[in-house]
Amino acid sequence: MIKYILHTISCVFLTAFAGCMYKSKLPDLRESYSYRDTKPFGTYVAKKVIENGYPGKKLRIIRRAFSKTYGESTDTNAIYFCISRNLFLNEDDAQAMLDYVYTGNTLFISSANLDTLLLTRLMCSQVKADALLDLMQVNYMPASITLSDDINLLKDSFSYYYKPFANSFSSVNANYSQIAGYNDVMKPNCFILFWGKGRLLLHCDPRAFSNYFLLKQTNYRYLQELLRLTDQFPGTVYWDDYYRNRNVNRQNNRKFSTFSELMKYPPLAYAFWIFLTLLTIYVLFHSKRRQRIIPILKRNENSSIAFTETIARLYLQHRDNKNIADKMITYFNEFIRKNYFLTANAASTEFISALSRKSGVSFEQTNDLFNTINELNSKAELNDQQLLKLNEYIQEFYKNRN
Repeated sequence: MIKYILHTISCVFLTAFAGCMYKSKLPDLRESYSYRDTKPFGTYVAKKVIENGYPGKKLRIIRRAFSKTYGESTDTNAIYFCISRNLFLNEDDAQAMLDYVYTGNTLFISSANLDTLLLTRLMCSQVKADALLDLMQVNYMPASITLSDDINLLKDSFSYYYKPFANSFSSVNANYSQIAGYNDVMKPNCFILFWGKGRLLLHCDPRAFSNYFLLKQTNYRYLQELLRLTDQFPGTVYWDDYYRNRNVNRQNNRKFSTFSELMKYPPLAYAFWIFLTLLTIYVLFHSKRRQRIIPILKRNENSSIAFTETIARLYLQHRDNKNIADKMITYFNEFIRKNYFLTANAASTEFISALSRKSGVSFEQTNDLFNTINELNSKAELNDQQLLKLNEYIQEFYKNRN
């Protein structure tokens, strides 16, 4: 029985191990846009479609900056294709591209991250939502892309299952440009700029020219329709293989700025602003002096009142009225001394007159009070009525004084 169990466990383990060993791997989804790459996001198919679109023309591969290529070229009827993830230029490259178009050539650019140097000269701006989707790790979904009705007479929609086409142009110079295509939410992602004798076709979703997209059903027609916007009989056809490998732009050191370079890359820009926000929150909440929590202490109780009440209750319980009357008279005489600066003398008419004048209590009431005090001082014992009478006279004095 034990051997059977061990044999079963061994079979299960070997089956699981074999399944892991022969598990099919996902294809390489890196967006290389290399014309030699047959992986999903290479441009091998796009290069073949372009070569078939211009029979008899062989593509010339360019592996250096555009300004150097243009400086050695005398073309006036050529087409230059540039498909890359990023398009980082310096001022010389951006100006050379415009001059290249102005002399009559055609420039076809598709990039998810177009350099602001070029966009500023074209008087347009780009919404780089694709980088935000990568940062949020949006799940794959059916996505489509369309061309304008003037170009796509059949009004076809070209779709695939992957990340949506989110990039777009937020503003386009309508005086020199014409919208050529729209992304998944019908925002312009492609336009043609007519400049001088030539034209510039600018596209901001390079995945539309990947092997994966073009081989999906009849999506190759998307590129064919865009090629109809170019000269059908160009002198030379160029294919750029330089800018797809450029991830930084530091050739123009004259106006280099660390902050501006950082803002060119959306993921780094988002990370920078998030870090700055968190740092600000940290400084605001931790700028106060740190100290231990101070415990809440109970308020001090006035125990003298409780003590007095206890002593008074003790005297009352023993019915020592004489002792209570003596303490009341002593306390009253001390009150007169502190407030009116008079020494108590019950037998003196001058004292009673002076106290009445200073306190504002009538002479008769003051005289009755001290007559009662003299009477009680002469007695050895007091009853409750006599003690209450003394208390009433003293309280009336307190009430009627100024």
